[in-house]
Amino acid sequence: MATSLKNLNDYNKENFADISDKKFGIVVAEWHSDITDALCAGAIDTLLQHGAKRENIFRNTVPGSFELTLGAQFLALQEEIDAVICLGVVIKGDTKHDDYINNAVANGLTTVALKFNKPVSFGLVTTNTLEQALERAGGKHGNKGVEAAAAAVHMLSF
Repeated sequence: MATSLKNLNDYNKENFADISDKKFGIVVAEWHSDITDALCAGAIDTLLQHGAKRENIFRNTVPGSFELTLGAQFLALQEEIDAVICLGVVIKGDTKHDDYINNAVANGLTTVALKFNKPVSFGLVTTNTLEQALERAGGKHGNKGVEAAAAAVHMLSF
């Protein structure tokens, strides 16, 4: 369903696992920090609402979205981390840089998840404009950080 027809924060909360003893690593890109900080706040609030303990949530920053993959791998290497949430934003520009970054991040995070057999959620906002990114970081389309955290919690339910 197109995002324009849906708020990203609508998800099925049934059958989520007890996450009170789970540890979460959050990797946040510093590029567009006004947006990524809002995504991170949404992710942390969601984890807390589902029973995670604040002391079990670890935030790490990387320079930009391209670096999310290595940041995720550093966290996934830690045995005590149960799931990794990756948050960043790539806004289309005059060149095709967004295609390359988005593809690299998607493939890289999938590889990390499969390599370490841990949930690694994709909280990358990929938009055409800054306005669209803001709409997905707490605006009219909700907060993709919430969606990414909910996906991590859901995957821990398997």
